[in-house]
Amino acid sequence: MSAKRRRNKAWRSLNLSDDYLFAKVMSDREVCKVVLEKLLEISIEKLEVPTGQKVIDLLAESKGVRLDVYVNDEKGTIYNIEMQRTQEKKKERLLEKRSRYYQGSIDLDIISKGESCEKLKKSMVIFICSFDPFGRGRHRYTFENICKEEPDLRLEDDTMKVFFNTRGTKKDVSDEVEEFLQYVENSTDEKAESCQSELVKLVHKRVKEVKESKELEVEYMTLMQREREIGEKEREKGRKEGRKEGQARGARMLQLRYMGKSYEEIAELMKANVQEVSSFLKEYETFAIV
Repeated sequence: MSAKRRRNKAWRSLNLSDDYLFAKVMSDREVCKVVLEKLLEISIEKLEVPTGQKVIDLLAESKGVRLDVYVNDEKGTIYNIEMQRTQEKKKERLLEKRSRYYQGSIDLDIISKGESCEKLKKSMVIFICSFDPFGRGRHRYTFENICKEEPDLRLEDDTMKVFFNTRGTKKDVSDEVEEFLQYVENSTDEKAESCQSELVKLVHKRVKEVKESKELEVEYMTLMQREREIGEKEREKGRKEGRKEGQARGARMLQLRYMGKSYEEIAELMKANVQEVSSFLKEYETFAIV
C-alpha cells in the first residue's frame, strides 16, 4: 500500500472522538448550536462562530491550555467542549482536576488584571468521554457547587461541569443523545444510516464535508507528522538522559566496589537488588578490591 493510500485511510477512518475532527466539525456554528442544545437540554438563540483549538496562555512562566471548542452564546455564556479518549488512573483524578484548571483558565482569560470579578461570565466545561469517568453507568454527569450542609442551597457562581459517557448503560438521556454518543466512537456512513436521530444526520453531513476537504487533510497529516517528530525528539532525549543516568549509576557501583564494599552493601546503598549489582560488576571483577 502506498504512503498516499495509507494517509488517506488514516484520514478517512477518523471518528468524531478525534479532537482534530471534532474541533473542525464543531466550528460550524449551526452544528455546534444544535449539539449543545441537545446535550444540555437548553435553548440557544444565537452562537458566535466557535473557536477550535483555542489557546489560553496568560503568562510566559505558566502552563497554557488548548481548548478543543470554545464558544459564546447571545447571553455571554461560555461553552468549552473537550473530547477525552484516554482514561487516566482514577486515584489521580486528572480529568476532574483538568476540568477545574480549564474553568479557572477561562475565568482568567475573561477578565484582565485589575478588573472586577463581576465581569466573569457563566461558563460550562463539557467533556465527552469514550469511557465512563465515574463508573456509575450514566451517559451524563452534571456538577454544580452546592452547600454540603444545605443541599438545596446553590453557590450560584455560574459555573458548571458536565461529563458525557459514550458507553453509558442507564436510560438517563434522550434516544437522540444516546445515538449521538454512540456515533462519536463510530462515525461511519453505516452507523449514521442506522440512526434515527436528526442530530447524528446533521453532524455526519458536516463530518463528510470536513473529510472531503483536501486542505484539512493536508493540515491534519502535517500536524500528525509534527507530533511524531516531537515525540521522537522527546524519546531520544529520554534515551540520552537514561544512558547518562546509567553511566553515572555504573560508575558509582564501581567506586563502591573499589572501596571494598560487598555486593550486598552496594545493593543496599544503591537501592538495587544484588543480582543487578553482581551482573554489572562481574566483568570488572579483576579490577575490584576483593
